Amino acid sequence: MVEGGASNQVTEKVEVQLRKGVLEYCVLALLRDGPKYGVELLKDLEETVLATSQGTVYPLLSRLRRDELVVTTWQESSTGPPRRYYELTDAGRAALISFTGLWPAFRDTVDHLLSPPTGRRHHS
Repeated sequence: MVEGGASNQVTEKVEVQLRKGVLEYCVLALLRDGPKYGVELLKDLEETVLATSQGTVYPLLSRLRRDELVVTTWQESSTGPPRRYYELTDAGRAALISFTGLWPAFRDTVDHLLSPPTGRRHHS
């Protein structure tokens, strides 16, 4: 057995669950300033802790389209085949605004719960 193997598995599982919870809204945020195509989104995510694969992003984009949070258009590319661009809808913008409003309190609550108490004495 590899030392730390179980710990690494737990860490990976936690990271996957956290990513699943916020990835949709992070993708919406990446589209806030204008349309992007899938590979652009993957490259943007690659630079963060949210780095993921095509096998995760494309099904997510399909679901966002079905949920009418994004619309798609095909645009010709000078370097290859046409590209499918994803753009926020009004509903997608509203979902992003809602998440943006909820996130600070959620983040602060988790941070508070995870932080060790300071300046308090434990009574036995």
